[in-house]
Amino acid sequence: MRFLVRLVINAVALWLTTLLVSGVAVHAFGSGGTVETVLTYLLVAFVFGLVNAVIGTVIRVVAFPLYVLTLGLVSLVVNAVLLLIVAGISTGLGFGLDVRSFGWGVVGAFVLAVLGWLIGLVVRPVLGGRGRA
Repeated sequence: MRFLVRLVINAVALWLTTLLVSGVAVHAFGSGGTVETVLTYLLVAFVFGLVNAVIGTVIRVVAFPLYVLTLGLVSLVVNAVLLLIVAGISTGLGFGLDVRSFGWGVVGAFVLAVLGWLIGLVVRPVLGGRGRA
């Protein structure tokens, strides 16, 4: 259950990010109708979760000294790289995320993280959980 809620939260945060950040867009597969668009956002959120869990963990472990040195600011760069990786994977699969440049990736990753956090704060009390949603 937690996985599905987190997936929907990330998909909604991604949708809002594409509305707020002009350099980040999602292109639906098929005819681009409502169902295709929703499925595309869910698929991109799923790919982002996989990339974040696998590649993101490795990068964070390797870059730990940089996290300490920059007081965590390097996380913006790491999240932008992960967003660009997701864009490459999803584009290769024929749907998905489009990030114009690394700069837009940094802005998009920051907005995505903030929105995901805010939506998580709203959803957590509704689900009745004390921990992460």
